[in-house]
Amino acid sequence: MQATYHKYILNFKRPSGTSRGVLKTKETWFIIITKNDKHGIGECGILRTLSIDDRSDYEEKLKWVCSNINLGLEKLLNEVYNFPSIQFGLEQAFLSLQSTSPFELFPSEFTKGEKSIPINGLVWMGTKEFMKIQIKEKISSGFTCIKMKIGAIDFDTELELLTSIREEFSSKDIELRVDANGAFTPKEALEKLKRLSALEIHSIEQPIKQGQFEEMALLCEQTPLPIALDEELIGVFSKTKKEEILQIIQPQFIILKPSLIGGFKGSTEWIENATKHNISWWITSALESNVGLNAIAQFTYTLQNKMPQGLGTGGLYTNNFEAPLEIIRGNLHYNNLKKWNFNLS
Repeated sequence: MQATYHKYILNFKRPSGTSRGVLKTKETWFIIITKNDKHGIGECGILRTLSIDDRSDYEEKLKWVCSNINLGLEKLLNEVYNFPSIQFGLEQAFLSLQSTSPFELFPSEFTKGEKSIPINGLVWMGTKEFMKIQIKEKISSGFTCIKMKIGAIDFDTELELLTSIREEFSSKDIELRVDANGAFTPKEALEKLKRLSALEIHSIEQPIKQGQFEEMALLCEQTPLPIALDEELIGVFSKTKKEEILQIIQPQFIILKPSLIGGFKGSTEWIENATKHNISWWITSALESNVGLNAIAQFTYTLQNKMPQGLGTGGLYTNNFEAPLEIIRGNLHYNNLKKWNFNLS
């Protein structure tokens, strides 16, 4: 068994605004395992400035993993416990190697094209006009759940945009989620949540920056609308610490990004702890290429969570890999008539 790693730069079709600035490109890495005439492919989706494994020795660790691939999956996962994106890439690559098809990691009704996954439509940060255009596009293309990133422009303007949706569509017609990416201060957060709750918002992701456990716990206790932890889950490796955070904060939801929290294994541990504490969850991609998105979608389907998931990022890039994934009226489908074209050149 041999392994190699490859860097790949994804180019955004249009610059995408986040609370950490505007993204034009996205760096990702692939692990490819070869055994006899079979190949296993896994994506290590790193997000610079957000991933806990955004480190200067990242490539060195990938090189070490490939040189020691014969240690097997379990030992390798333990060796890279603090590199969650590499853990995820390894899980994919080994599943891919064992599969009859390199991109069918979890065979199901989803991969047969018989069932789909409901997803939210993502509205990126930008000017009021740009965000309004995106909202109209999502609604007209059939989405019944919209997630809007907030915190980049004036809060009153963001409220205006959300109000304009509510004036036309009730909460029964359109589910609205907002993602603050930690943009609010603890002092102002509760007041802003009260103003948002008047618009029947489904939930808000990470209203204040991660690491402020007492402040977040108080906010979750007093909040007029459900709070979902997102960045709060990054960099938490032990099962004990995961349970401790959920016990202290007691959020209404947690959001799982496999590339950022240790892949399928890390996600499963969070879900088990959340279930124990009656905390709901959903899964979101983290700007991976279609390779990583495909793996996350297949895994997500097996969990049978009926809520809209955050898996609508496949169409962001000019140089993404052709894949059977397609979005039809707010649902992610696996169209077996479309073939994979995985080409790193």
